[in-house]
Order: sequence, then C-alpha cells, then structure tokens
Amino acid sequence: MNQEFFDQDILGMETRYRASFINSLGGFKSVVLIGTRSTQGQENVAIFSSLFHIGANPALCGIIVRPDVSPRHTLQNILDTRSYTINHLHKGIYKQAHQTSARYAEGESEFEKTGLTPLYKHGIYAPFVGESRVQFACEFQQKIDLEINGTTLLIGKISYVHVPQASIAQDGFIDLETAESLTCSGLDSYHTTQKIARLAYAKPDKAD
Repeated sequence: MNQEFFDQDILGMETRYRASFINSLGGFKSVVLIGTRSTQGQENVAIFSSLFHIGANPALCGIIVRPDVSPRHTLQNILDTRSYTINHLHKGIYKQAHQTSARYAEGESEFEKTGLTPLYKHGIYAPFVGESRVQFACEFQQKIDLEINGTTLLIGKISYVHVPQASIAQDGFIDLETAESLTCSGLDSYHTTQKIARLAYAKPDKAD
C-alpha cells in the first residue's frame, strides 16, 4: 500500500519529521567533510551533503549552506580566506564525520573533538582530512544568496585533487567504489554503493 502527500500534508508535518522526509526524498547524495581555517588559524571541519557538480571547464562545484541562528564557521572561513578542502568519507571515519555536525563552542576544533587529523600540503591554506582517501581543494569564486529559503550557494574552483591511482580509469573516470567512498540519504543514513554498469555515450541511432 502506498501513501500520497500533497503540499498541505507536507506543511502540516512535525518540523523534524518533515526535515527527515524531504531530505531523504531526493535520493542518495554526496557526503563530504569540508575543511576550513579562520584568518586567526582556527581549524574547522564540517559534514555536508549538498555538494554538486557545476562544470568541468573550468572545474567548478557548488555547496549549499543552510540558514541558522548559530554562527556558520565554514561559510565565514571560506568567505574570509577563499580556501577550503573537500574530503570523501569511508567506513573507517563516517561516525567521526557525523559527529562534526554537533554544535561545538566557538574556539573548539571539530578535528580535535572527533579525532580526525588536519593535514596541510602544497601551500593550501585550508586543512585536508588526513584519513580521507579522496581529497580536493577549492578556491572560492562566487556567493549567491537564495531568497526563497535563506540558504547560500557557494561556488568553488577545483585547484588540487588527490585520488588513489587505482581508482582512475584510462578514460578519466574515477571509480569511487575502489576508494570505498560513502554516500548518504537524508540527514543521518550512510551507505556503501554497488555499481551496476557503465554505459556507452548515448546517441540517437544507438541504444544498449
């Protein structure tokens, strides 16, 4: 038996129930840790499930930062320093990654509180997550405030990538299963993946 919901049903849901319902409705999402550092040197790492691809030339990606009454250290650090890192999760660190969403006091480092390791390399200002197997650095390019719900879209240019060599196919495809990268559903459900197939480039005169 299936259920149907209309807009008035959704609006009538209890707040946390609605958040869980809508967040999981869109399907599986990228889940990453974003590393930043303030102008005073305070390190920050936070979990995000809003990362998405924008373009390959130039190499751009976006994240959505939701509104909140509490300070958004990741957002402020990115705007102040223009530097941040994006780090994939795997089964060895997903619990620590989830814990970064806790509301720690200002001045407390999520790295220290969760046992994750800040890693600096190649002169990049923001820290990577040392335990992550797929890492890349971004340079802030554009901020767009979305009036419809008060969220903020941040666009970054990918400036550095670290990927296990065994995960890169001859055509450039990154097989994230070999790196054991996780995905997520909703706000707190973490998943491994199983690839079905890679299909050929779709053309009107050819169908698999």
